[in-house]
Amino acid sequence: MQEVFDEVRSALHTVWNRRWLALAVAWGVCIVGWLFVAMIPNSYESRARIYVELDDVLSKQLDISGEGRQAITKVRQTLTSAVNLEKVVRATRLGAKVDTQREMQSAVDSLAKKVEVKSTEDNLFELTATIGKSSLTDAENAALAQDVVQKLIDIFREENVAGNRGQVADTIVFLDRQLDDRKKELEAAEQRRLAFEAQHPDLIGGTGTVTNRLQGMRDEMRGVDADIAAAQSALAAINGQIASTPKSIMTPGEGGGARGALAQAQATLASMRARGLTDSHPDVQAQKRQIEALREQAASEPAGTGGSPNPAYTSLVSIRAERQANVQALQARKAALQSDISGLIASQADEPAVAAEANRISRDYEVLKDKYDELLKNREEMRLRGQVETERSAFQFEVIDPPTAPRKPAAPNRPILLIGVLLAGVAVGSGAAFVMGQLRSSFTTADKLERVLDIPVIGTVSRSMTRETQRFEKTQLKKFWMASGGLAGICFLLLVVEMIQVGSVA
Repeated sequence: MQEVFDEVRSALHTVWNRRWLALAVAWGVCIVGWLFVAMIPNSYESRARIYVELDDVLSKQLDISGEGRQAITKVRQTLTSAVNLEKVVRATRLGAKVDTQREMQSAVDSLAKKVEVKSTEDNLFELTATIGKSSLTDAENAALAQDVVQKLIDIFREENVAGNRGQVADTIVFLDRQLDDRKKELEAAEQRRLAFEAQHPDLIGGTGTVTNRLQGMRDEMRGVDADIAAAQSALAAINGQIASTPKSIMTPGEGGGARGALAQAQATLASMRARGLTDSHPDVQAQKRQIEALREQAASEPAGTGGSPNPAYTSLVSIRAERQANVQALQARKAALQSDISGLIASQADEPAVAAEANRISRDYEVLKDKYDELLKNREEMRLRGQVETERSAFQFEVIDPPTAPRKPAAPNRPILLIGVLLAGVAVGSGAAFVMGQLRSSFTTADKLERVLDIPVIGTVSRSMTRETQRFEKTQLKKFWMASGGLAGICFLLLVVEMIQVGSVA
């Protein structure tokens, strides 16, 4: 540690002994450095923020709301392209002295480094331009930076509002031409189809359609079979009910022979049981015997003797007639379906070449028709989108912060540079003095002499100065400090001038 301290003290002593050389070099370095700093033009930065609204109820209803976001992404990626930057150059003072294409390319490349477009949020964009041309004054550079940002805003608006409308119009024109071509092709295909169907009505729609018709008929046949089975089951059930239902009925109180007496006797027996008489009661047993006798008489009595028509029987007969008609209709439908299926199968088997031609004609027609319908739908959607963007665009553009008029330069940081030049001058001057001391074979301390020569040092002789020499040394020291102070004073004055100039930009 002591050796390091000795080396530092020796270096300081070397520099101090050659302090005038160090001061002269420092002055030279500072003057050159400050002149270089003064030649650096001030760069002024202008900023603006714009807000883009994408949510629009009408656009969402029409399912075109996604176009606004796509347009914003496109503009954000292409706004600083060479074409757009060339527009900025031509519209501002940057293009005042640009005559050739090479000069324009150079101006565009230079501007691309000074312009920045960034998205701070989803719908918020910040445009920044930093301009510093040595041929312009500070006020002109500040105004130019503001003009560049304003032109960027104009391009942003133009590319999103007017540009989208122009693209929609061009797209509609293209779709109209395509629709005209597809319409002619579709009409020709339709004429071929009509002519073929006039010759072969059984193959209308092609074999694919015939196959679908066969499948549909078979499905319908299965449904008819199920309906016939259900109708026959219902008819059998109604026939059973009719067989067990009498054609006429006897009502109590009517004369009507044995059947009327039997009904009256049965009613009397029911009344006895209702009063609580059991089957062992003599009256009940007597009434039963009477009923048995009347039942034998009623069985031997001719049918239709007495009584009235049974309404239930009449209703069942009408239901049976309806169900019989339903069964006959279903059977006739089944027979017709079987005939149609046989005819279609025969037409496919007899003329395979004609069937193939039917397939081709039908397929070509369907493909052209689907394409035409798709183009027509796209044309109408595009036309509606154009009307929406013309009358009420989903792209709502608003300038939140207009381009700022900069009052202070964004670069360079002259105070730091001026102080840095001063420190660099002192460091270079001290380094020069130290190097000159090292080039001369002299030793500042006895310890250093002993280490270098590796021989013992007996002693040292102190320097003796007269009064005249002392007065001269003091005078020289005062001059040195005055020169050093002058260097620091010039740096301070430059800082003051810089502050005044910065605050005086209009």
